[in-house]
Amino acid sequence: MMQEYAIGVDIGGTNIRAALISPEGEVVSKVKALTGSSPLTTLRALLAPLCCTDVTGIGVAVAGIIDRDKGVVLRSPNIPELNGVALRDEVRSWFNLPVLIENDANVAALGEAVRGAGSGFRSFVLLTLGTGVGGGVFMDGRLLSAAAEIGHISINAEGQACACGNVGCLESYASATAIIGNAISEMEKGTATILRELYQGNFYKVTAEDIYNAALDGDSLSRTILREAGRSLGIGIANIINIFSPEAVILTGGLIGAWNIYIDSAIREASKRALKELYARTEIIPSALGDDAGIIGAACLVSEQISKKSQATQIAL
Repeated sequence: MMQEYAIGVDIGGTNIRAALISPEGEVVSKVKALTGSSPLTTLRALLAPLCCTDVTGIGVAVAGIIDRDKGVVLRSPNIPELNGVALRDEVRSWFNLPVLIENDANVAALGEAVRGAGSGFRSFVLLTLGTGVGGGVFMDGRLLSAAAEIGHISINAEGQACACGNVGCLESYASATAIIGNAISEMEKGTATILRELYQGNFYKVTAEDIYNAALDGDSLSRTILREAGRSLGIGIANIINIFSPEAVILTGGLIGAWNIYIDSAIREASKRALKELYARTEIIPSALGDDAGIIGAACLVSEQISKKSQATQIAL
């Protein structure tokens, strides 16, 4: 009997990941490339070798606001090249396969619910912590059909301008972009830091990982920046707990590698700000799937669609 695979794709602000996923949710093969300034060209090149004859469909996760019914990316603050793109129809035209589009954090939440850290909970909120900050909400055993743009809740009414057009967004304070921007700003002011020793002094090349490693080496600036970003994240987490009262807040994305500084700071802040009774019954835990959550969740979209069609056919018969 021929295996029927699904392809899961995760288009982020920094990288595009794609994988062939088995019916059991296992990653069979995986590819990755920088998103760059031509994400559609990159995506097509990544998908081509994965689109074998026994692929049933393609699920695509995109960072941004999605029109699910039309398969259009309405706006992606960190990938403006996709703004207004009818992505579902575009990808379908390349390979003549069914294509489903969803917000990346929603899809990551689905992946964690099916095969990851969320599988033991009826309700949880997932936060993706990377180039931006995204959110997915899983309530009463199902993915909540909501934008869940948690990165764009305001935590500072008079704060920094955000790429989304708002001010004081959580993403502007707690994302990797914010952490790097704050480090560069301080170095431009002449603040002492071992980060200056990297890249022959071209501190505009520093990464969030560089900042974390410097913090581990005792760099005062790096530790301060990570703690402040974590404090901002904690404000956002407290708001989430107070609104949804989830069993868990699951954290994923590259920044959770800085758990012992950035996330610890967030947890301390959340514990101060969330309602005590609600905080006491909420676990704050790392993702089990890491970068694979989005691609597995995207593939699950295809599996769910096939299952619904099968059920509808059986009812009709």
